[in-house]
Amino acid sequence: MNTSNGYTARRRRRTHSAEFKAKVVAACRKPGMSMAAVALAHGLNANLLRRWVVADEAQAAKPMDALIASPAPSTLENRTFIPIQTSAVTASQEITIEMRRGAMIVKIGWPLRAAADCAAWLRELLR
Repeated sequence: MNTSNGYTARRRRRTHSAEFKAKVVAACRKPGMSMAAVALAHGLNANLLRRWVVADEAQAAKPMDALIASPAPSTLENRTFIPIQTSAVTASQEITIEMRRGAMIVKIGWPLRAAADCAAWLRELLR
């Protein structure tokens, strides 16, 4: 666009209020809404809207980061260790195969020590 003085006028960037950004970001989070459709409906570039959504997610994650951060050394001195008893998870000693055909369900248990035989039987079955 030229002016009468011979200077070229520059386009100004649009600015959007925080309320508008929050409204549009909330619209993106509705089930079944695509970011491109929301951007188009509000006259925005989809890339700009994506930046707003990412920034909003980062802002929401900040309180969690503060909780995860390690406490100051002075607060560590007042803490005590509380042991928690855990149970060991034992590995199953059996291979379990479940097959379904219509309403019928067949469940087969095979000893783990005979895994090679189980594999051979399964290959023959699926042939």
